[in-house]
Amino acid sequence: MDKIAFQVVSGRVSGATWCPSPNFNARPVGEVISLLVVHNISLPPGQFLNSYVEAFFQNRLPVDDHDYFKEIHDLRVSAHLFVDRKGGVTQFVNLNDRAWHAGVSCFEGREQCNDFSIGIELEGTDEIPYTDAQYQALKQLTLAIQSEYPRITSERITGHSDIAPQRKTDPGPAFDWEHYRRLIS
Repeated sequence: MDKIAFQVVSGRVSGATWCPSPNFNARPVGEVISLLVVHNISLPPGQFLNSYVEAFFQNRLPVDDHDYFKEIHDLRVSAHLFVDRKGGVTQFVNLNDRAWHAGVSCFEGREQCNDFSIGIELEGTDEIPYTDAQYQALKQLTLAIQSEYPRITSERITGHSDIAPQRKTDPGPAFDWEHYRRLIS
């Protein structure tokens, strides 16, 4: 088995760049983290390897840089982690806190997935294949998260589209679930 490249200590992921978002709050008292949600994001849509995702999750998106930013700049969202196209990992919210990534959502009959989930954003789109570096980073993150939060079994890893099917399509058909599941098995 591969050595785990990341380690979770008190909700912080060693090896990830810390870029704190103000968009989080406490999980409900006694809540157990038991779900991992895979997302995608690119800002502007389809453009990669810039600092716009970080700015968006920190509420400092430069509105004048792109027309699309005018549509989303008032949103207050975040994810726990972001994996860029090169496999670099940025952490925005402590894993023990509730990031605002899932929105209106339901998993196995339970609503409000933000309460009990960890959200990982992959830099990408529904249609553009993800990179091997992203799959490798996601694998290592998943193994570290599962080590710290054992209720996140492979059956409790899902896509945003699965918990919010009427609203979301990510991580999209370009995400190779079979490949990812083989990597983490």
